[in-house]
Amino acid sequence: MSKVMLDLYSDYLLCSFGVATATGLSNAVGGAVSHDQVTRFLSDDIKTSADLWHVVKPMVREIESAAGVVSIDDCIVEKPYTDENEIIAWHYDHTQGRAVKGINFMTTLYSSQGFNLPVAFAVVAKTETCTDAKSGVEKRRSPTSKNAYYREMLQACVRNQIRFHYVLNDSWYSAAENMRFVHTTLKRDFVMALKSNRKVALSAQDKHAGHYQTLNTLSLPEGSVWEIYLQSVDFPLLLAQQLFTNEDGNIGILYLVTSDMELDWPAITTLYQTRWKIEEYHRSLKQNAALSGSPAHTQTTQTNHLFAALCAFIKLEGLRRQHALNHYALKSRLHLAAIVHALKTLETLLPLRLDPLLA
Repeated sequence: MSKVMLDLYSDYLLCSFGVATATGLSNAVGGAVSHDQVTRFLSDDIKTSADLWHVVKPMVREIESAAGVVSIDDCIVEKPYTDENEIIAWHYDHTQGRAVKGINFMTTLYSSQGFNLPVAFAVVAKTETCTDAKSGVEKRRSPTSKNAYYREMLQACVRNQIRFHYVLNDSWYSAAENMRFVHTTLKRDFVMALKSNRKVALSAQDKHAGHYQTLNTLSLPEGSVWEIYLQSVDFPLLLAQQLFTNEDGNIGILYLVTSDMELDWPAITTLYQTRWKIEEYHRSLKQNAALSGSPAHTQTTQTNHLFAALCAFIKLEGLRRQHALNHYALKSRLHLAAIVHALKTLETLLPLRLDPLLA
C-alpha cells in the first residue's frame, strides 16, 4: 500500500458524501488513477495496528503528555447486505441489545491536550465455527477474545512508549484480569465502569471471609468514594457512584472504580468523561470518514478500507488542530465547496434558464 495511494484514498474518503468506490475515485481525479489501481491498492497486504502506529506516531509525539489517557472500546460497522466472511459476521451489539451483521473492530484512542488519535486497532475475525449448544445452529467465533485484544493493544502502547497515566473503559472490559494487567503488569492506573450486579467486599476482612454483596444493594451517597475489594483482584479500589438521567427521564446509576487511591469523586468522574471521546470518534468515522461507505467484499479490501478511514480521521484531527474547527465544521466546508463547484459545472451543462420558459 503506497503512501501516495493511501494519501489519495483517505483524502477521497474525507471528500466523499456517499458510497466510496474505486470508480468514484478514478472519476474524481479525471482518470489520473484508474479503477484497477485503486482496487489493487485496497487488495494489497492487510494493514495492521503496527502500520497505523507508523502513520500516527509523529502527531502523537507532538501532543502527548504525562496526563494523557487511553480509552478502549469496540464498534460495529453494519453490513446487512454484504456476504458473510471471517470479519463480516454476526456480532452482539450491546447498544441495540441484539445481534447485527457487520465488521466489529476495537480501537485504542489516545487523548492528550484536547486531541484524540487512534493509536492501535484490532478487527475481530471469526475464523472458527462451532455449534450452538441450545439451538444446534452452526455459527462463527473468534479464537481471540476482545479482552485479549484489549491487553495486546495496551501492551503495544507501552512498547511504543506512548505517555499515558490512565486507561478508561466501560463495563464490558472490566474483567479482573484486565485490572491486574493494567495496574500490576503495566504499572498504570485505570478508571472503569462496573455492572450493577458486580459483587464487592467493603473491607479486606470481608474479602478474606468471602462476604460479598452486589453493587445495586449498596447505599452510596453521590459525591463520596468508598474503598472496595473485588474477587480475583489483589489490590483495593475506590468506588464512586454517579447518577444520570436517561432519555426516558428515568434515573440511572453509573458505578466507577479506579486503582488510583489518591483520586476523589470529582477527579474520577471527570476522568471517565474523557472516555466519551471514543464514542465521538466512532460517530465521526462513520459520518465524516466514509467508514460505512465501502462496497468492498473481501476481507483484505474491507480491512484496508477501515485502515484508510482511520488515517482519514487522523487527518481530520490534524486539520482541527490547525484550523480550530471541529470535524463536522470541516466536513461542512468541503460540502459547501462541492456545491459551489457543482453549480458552476451545472451552468456549463445547462445554460438555458427558466425565465424564457415562463414568459
